[in-house]
Amino acid sequence: MLPLAYALRPSRTVLCRGTSSIIGSQSCLFSTTSPSSYKAKNNAALTKKKLAAKARKKASTTPTKAPTSVYDAERMTLLDAMHVLRCVEVASPSSTYELTVKTEMKKGTAVPKGRVALPYEPKKKEKDTVLVFADGQQAIDAKAAGADIVGGAEIIEAVASGRLNATTILCTPGLIRAITPRLGRILGPRGMMPSERRGTVTEDIAGYIRRLSGSNEWRGDKKGTIRIPIGKITFPVENVIENVNHFMDSVKKATGNIPQASGKDSNAPKNPIVKVVLSSTQGPGISVSDLL
Repeated sequence: MLPLAYALRPSRTVLCRGTSSIIGSQSCLFSTTSPSSYKAKNNAALTKKKLAAKARKKASTTPTKAPTSVYDAERMTLLDAMHVLRCVEVASPSSTYELTVKTEMKKGTAVPKGRVALPYEPKKKEKDTVLVFADGQQAIDAKAAGADIVGGAEIIEAVASGRLNATTILCTPGLIRAITPRLGRILGPRGMMPSERRGTVTEDIAGYIRRLSGSNEWRGDKKGTIRIPIGKITFPVENVIENVNHFMDSVKKATGNIPQASGKDSNAPKNPIVKVVLSSTQGPGISVSDLL
């Protein structure tokens, strides 16, 4: 028979997690974690460890991507890059130089587009289809200058629906406000919307059309990258350099990197030029340092 005082003392024996074993004095009286949740936590921890181990293993076994060309990390002057490409193309005299200009497409900027008259044409010029938004005497002058399609507000819907197509669209300043609400979102993403910066919104429609006969259109892709054949490998070096300078001036004006003489479109978003690369038909692309 135990003494009463001893019998009334709190018991130090507990049942833990459904077992009937007697636990020592340092054990808990009960567990607040159910067996199922405890198992889930352990599984989650194991999963994280496995994923981390798998990632470390993949990183250690995946080889570092090698440059596709020994010139990928090189920056040369235009003249040096031309000399390298001439050596590469020594057995291919019909090869062509290509210039690639990478611009940054910021919010609100349009796809880079413009026209340039290269002093020494590297390829046969393609025919343009010219559409002009004009009325009155300017419409008459545009037709006389050789425009393929001429009209005012009455042809807006035909252009929007795609029934009328063109490679070049011009507009007089008096009609630009009339066509912008309907055609801005359609022609803008395609780089076809008339713009004062590009010179396609002008009072001198006839003069612009006459200049088309001696110029070529260039256009960037949706990422802002512009590519153009800039000369034949057989061209004299000074001729290629002159072509490059003419083209870069055109790109810088169209992308807002050279202020317009008229001061118009000064607040328009600009496309900064981030890289210029010269390549050839079979040669590597070489980053040019003196054209930015």
